[in-house]
Amino acid sequence: MHLQVLSSGSEGNSALVRAGETTLLVDAGLPRDRQLERIEAARVPLSRIDHVLVTHGHLDHARSAGSVARRSGGFLHCAESIMQHAAARKSRRMAALRLDQPMELAREDGRDPVRVTPVGLPHDCDPTVAFRFDHQGRSAAILTDMGVPRREVAQALAGVHVLVLEFNHDLELMKSGPYPAVLQKRITGERGHLSNEQAATMLEWLASDKLHTLVLAHLSKKTNTPELARAAAEATLERLGLSSRVRVLVAEQDVPGENLAV
Repeated sequence: MHLQVLSSGSEGNSALVRAGETTLLVDAGLPRDRQLERIEAARVPLSRIDHVLVTHGHLDHARSAGSVARRSGGFLHCAESIMQHAAARKSRRMAALRLDQPMELAREDGRDPVRVTPVGLPHDCDPTVAFRFDHQGRSAAILTDMGVPRREVAQALAGVHVLVLEFNHDLELMKSGPYPAVLQKRITGERGHLSNEQAATMLEWLASDKLHTLVLAHLSKKTNTPELARAAAEATLERLGLSSRVRVLVAEQDVPGENLAV
C-alpha cells in the first residue's frame, strides 16, 4: 500500500491511497482542473481511480469530488447529507458512508480489497470523518479537520504505519494573526481545527512502534509555520522514544508529496 498527499491546506486537500491494483482518492478539494493536474502529476490515469472518498462537505475537501468520480467512473463515498450538494451530485455512482463501520473497497473485479474505516470527528460540518486504511497487514490513517483531541478517535486509528495528521495553527500566531475574533474563535473551538499543541496530544495517543512516517497536514499559511509544527511533532516523538525511527514530513499546498510506502 502507498499513500501520497496531493495537496494540503485551506485552498484544497487531496490524497491518493494505492493498494495493489486498487486506487482511492481521499478528498478532492482543489478546483477541477487543478485537481486533475495533481492526479496526473502522481502518474495515475484517471480511469484507474476506483473510489473517491470525502471526509466532509467543506469545499476545501469536497469541491471537485463529484466531477472526478464521474470522469473516472469510480464510486463516490460521502455522507448521505451531502449527496445533493453541487460538489457531489455530478457523480453517477454514490454510496453513503456509515460512521465507524468498516467497508471493503476494491476494483470492479473484486481484486485487492482495502478495508476502510470512517471514524467520526468533532468539526463544524457534520459528519466529518478520519479514514483508516488496512491492506495486507499494513495500515495508514488520514486525520484532519478536528476541533479537539479525543481518545476514542486515537483508539480507532492507533497502530498505523503511516499517519497524516492535522497541525493547523500555532496559538500565539493565531492571537497575533490577521483573522478577526469570530474566525479565531471558530478555528480554535471544539469544532474547529487542531493547534500544534493539540495535534501533539493526538500524536502521543496515536503513535506506536509501528509508526514509521508522520505527515503534518492542513497547516495554516497565516497562523502556523512548518518549523513550529515540526518542532511540536518532533518533541513528542522524542518524549516517546520514537524520534529515531519516525520520519516527519510536512504536506504542502502547491506541490504533491512523496509517494510513501506504507
